[in-house]
Amino acid sequence: MGFLALLGLIAAAMGAMALLGLRRPLWSLGGAALMLGATGYALQGRPFLPSQSPQPRQKVNAVDPGLIALRERMLGRLTGDWSYLVAADAMRRAGEERLAVQAILGGIRRVPNSLMLWVGLGEALAEHDGGRVSPSALFAFQQAARISPSHPAPPFFLGQAYVRSGDFAAARPLWGRALALSPAGASYRQDIAIRLALLDRLLAETQGAP
Repeated sequence: MGFLALLGLIAAAMGAMALLGLRRPLWSLGGAALMLGATGYALQGRPFLPSQSPQPRQKVNAVDPGLIALRERMLGRLTGDWSYLVAADAMRRAGEERLAVQAILGGIRRVPNSLMLWVGLGEALAEHDGGRVSPSALFAFQQAARISPSHPAPPFFLGQAYVRSGDFAAARPLWGRALALSPAGASYRQDIAIRLALLDRLLAETQGAP
């Protein structure tokens, strides 16, 4: 019961004052503070309810660290706009997709032509909208492509959003374009090539199934 816990706290507080060797004049001040707190609890709290342990948040999203590392190699890091993506990724891990979108939109207001932020916004919107490529998510990826039409990140991450939604056929030409746009010596080119090969195998098995 709440009152039992309250009485225990009062007893502990009185014992602490004794152990600390507070002078007698201070005891009345401490006692008055404790009684004021007890009165407020009795008036505004719900002391007759049984105690209950706090319940953890149920919704926690898994953010793929491999994709984050690939995004950093494709788009860079340690820049002003990169910090907004770090904040958004943390919010996505906590299941706060709406706050993740708002964080990136705040960055876009400051850096409106950031390729990195428009790609990140597309990712966040796709997750926010139920794991599908919604019109708003598609617009964000298209805006990223308009900012940098020769960069592989917009088609790759749009393709990744289609893969997550289960639309493998829509992802295939996008990943093919991302590979074609990747420079020969880029550290991420092999990552895209491997994903594309696995996607081709999956599509071949799916189309060949009776």
